[in-house]
Amino acid sequence: NSTNDPPTSAPSSPKLGASRCGSPLLTLDPGSPMGLSDVDPNILKCFKPIEVSTSYDVPTDKEYYINPPPRDRPVRLYCDGIYDLMHYGHMRALEQAKKSLPNVYLMVGMCNDKDTHARKGKTVQSDLERYESMRHCRWVDEVIPDAPWIVTQEFLDEHEIDYVCHDDLPYASAESDDVYAFVKAQGRFLPTQRTDGVSTSDLITRIVRDYDKYLRRNLERGMSPKDLNISFLKEQELNIQKQISAIRDQIKRNFQGTREDVVGELEDLKAELRHTKVFWEDRRQDIVRGFTSMFGSQVNKIFGRKRRDPEGTSQNAENPAKKTRKSSEKCVDDQDFEAASS
Repeated sequence: NSTNDPPTSAPSSPKLGASRCGSPLLTLDPGSPMGLSDVDPNILKCFKPIEVSTSYDVPTDKEYYINPPPRDRPVRLYCDGIYDLMHYGHMRALEQAKKSLPNVYLMVGMCNDKDTHARKGKTVQSDLERYESMRHCRWVDEVIPDAPWIVTQEFLDEHEIDYVCHDDLPYASAESDDVYAFVKAQGRFLPTQRTDGVSTSDLITRIVRDYDKYLRRNLERGMSPKDLNISFLKEQELNIQKQISAIRDQIKRNFQGTREDVVGELEDLKAELRHTKVFWEDRRQDIVRGFTSMFGSQVNKIFGRKRRDPEGTSQNAENPAKKTRKSSEKCVDDQDFEAASS
């Protein structure tokens, strides 16, 4: 909020209807900025919806005691963290806190870069970028910059915090095995549930795993190698990879197109062969009848002559044998004559 705007979360403010998209009205804390509908069927397929609590009852099954909340004013809840590359896991934790009680004023404390880099390591976003991202979250009523790494009693008192919200697994630091231990001891800790499958570390891992692909993507969008902090050799390597990928994609497209063309031509050929077969089967009887009517008499003469020829052929077949025997006898006689003469 600007300095001229009245605080939208003052306890005297009227409660707001909660939806701008036709979802059922939700009675929440003054100043709660409600956004998109919570009954989107596409969202419900992936995540269990977080219901708005209509009760002031707090969990009683924990190893630590939880104080009963105040009922005559908004309950002041506090979440803290780094919130780098803010994602839906962060959002759902804040949503749980916001909906945990009927009337909640939600504050979010965010550590600055100096503390974060010293204790946890380098962030992708600067602290100012992280603060501004959080300011646009619809569940958050107030962003507290430069929040302490470990919540202190002075901080709780200064911001009149009723509960600190976080998942209740021990969160260790150099000073303590659980930075929320003293808050739990005071009955001022309200647990939330982590969303599995997403974290800032996971997002960074995805980028590192496909590092070359994202470099090529940004080079194609006009960023210089200097902007990306890569060498000339790395740039050439990425260009070669791009060309190889283009060739591979072209081969796949051409192969797919050629294959589809061949399959289509084979189907056309099969259809033509089937049509030709049917055509000649239909014409076969007509052709036989036409041939018989035109050449029937000549065919009968030919076949009749062939039936008579076998008798003459058998008589003539004997004559060569007789001639052969006579020739053999003559040869023998000539040999005998020559022997006698000698």
